[in-house]
Amino acid sequence: MGRLPFPADAELTGPDRVVLSVLQKEYESHENAPDKPSSETAEESDDSAKKHSKFVSPSPEDLQDQEQQAIAYLRNLNNPKSDDFEPTIFSSVDEPDIKNPIFRQWIIDPYIRWARTVVRVETDVVMVTHLLLYSCTTLPSAMYLFYNFHWWHAVIHCVIQGWYMGAYTLLRHQHIHMRGVLAKRYAIIDQLFPYILDPAMGHTWNSYYYHHVKHHHVEGNGPDDLSSTVRYQRDDVWDFLHYVGRFYFLIWFDLPRYFLRTRKPGLAFKAGGWEIGNYAFLYTMFTFVNTRATIFVFLIPLALMRLALMTGNWGQHALVDEVEPDSDFRSSITLIDVPSNRYCYNDGYHTSHHLNPLRHWRDHPVAFLSQKKQYADENALVFYNIDYMFLTINLLRKNYEHVAKCLVPMGDQMKLTLDERVAMLKRKTRKFTEEEIAEKWGKQYANLK
Repeated sequence: MGRLPFPADAELTGPDRVVLSVLQKEYESHENAPDKPSSETAEESDDSAKKHSKFVSPSPEDLQDQEQQAIAYLRNLNNPKSDDFEPTIFSSVDEPDIKNPIFRQWIIDPYIRWARTVVRVETDVVMVTHLLLYSCTTLPSAMYLFYNFHWWHAVIHCVIQGWYMGAYTLLRHQHIHMRGVLAKRYAIIDQLFPYILDPAMGHTWNSYYYHHVKHHHVEGNGPDDLSSTVRYQRDDVWDFLHYVGRFYFLIWFDLPRYFLRTRKPGLAFKAGGWEIGNYAFLYTMFTFVNTRATIFVFLIPLALMRLALMTGNWGQHALVDEVEPDSDFRSSITLIDVPSNRYCYNDGYHTSHHLNPLRHWRDHPVAFLSQKKQYADENALVFYNIDYMFLTINLLRKNYEHVAKCLVPMGDQMKLTLDERVAMLKRKTRKFTEEEIAEKWGKQYANLK
């Protein structure tokens, strides 16, 4: 015990590396046999992984001291008045790693200065980068497919959109929670770009907002949440297919019906109206404009996005505590991984997001470290080197041992053997009976006979 089994991914963001370093050192301090030889840790064995962070682990052995220094450093990264301030420019390359002096002087630095005035939060230059990228690639490509369709172009377009859709969805995730991502003087662009880009990225107009903000965060994966996992056996393929299928074919009906049942007729009308209106738009484009282009530009992205949304949500809420399933700490998880956090705006910090849905994406790592003791006391689950998609896949394959090895133990979890971690994870994927739902959430939520 005391060593994480896998080296940290070299492409982790700087803040992720800081967080993982703190957790790893705390875990190592609980090692049973400190005098025995040990294998290299991720920090020791992978020098290249350090390139993404200017943070250097302090020398004092006092873990509390290291933790406080890490928190201060992460706060400075997000503070435009600090010398350590580091805006996110690109997903794949960190700002300190762009070192060519000519490229920086004439292109990168002027772009950063301009883009910081365009976004609402100065760290979010990457959002301008992505919106420019979509405007220069997605839109011209889609328009040309409708003008002059070629199969090879259609396939390439779909592949590129598949690469874009994750990052775009999490940009929109920030957008719907903050009611925009651009500065006030760009309010028109901020309000209009979702109506142009959403259909090309697999979203229907405003459905993400009504489902995620007005529904999912209200119900919090409880029994009345239409995307709740608690009534499913979360390592069962057939239950997963039922979960995805219901969302695919019935969300247009279920969401307005939910709002009517909860006495919110205005939201029911808006959610249903926008969804059906979008279907009418797709029907019109398919029937009267260009069938083949509509399939590749709109319908395939829609099918892929809905599968990805539900697969991701299954992973986010597959491991639900059997004792306190209504706890935000215990009904969601935290991932320290590259796909979620480097490319998708810190989406791995899902517990932090549920604790405060309005928290800015760059604030999640420091918020996590600031509440680390509470995470540990609440037996929250933290994983590394695995994303939501592969977490879902491994659970459906019942590959619990791999998932257990990806666990970063905190608090009492440090005392568990690998077999005990596997047993713990299996308890957290078990389907809740209606009697248990009545006991944990209240009889009004259960379908008791």
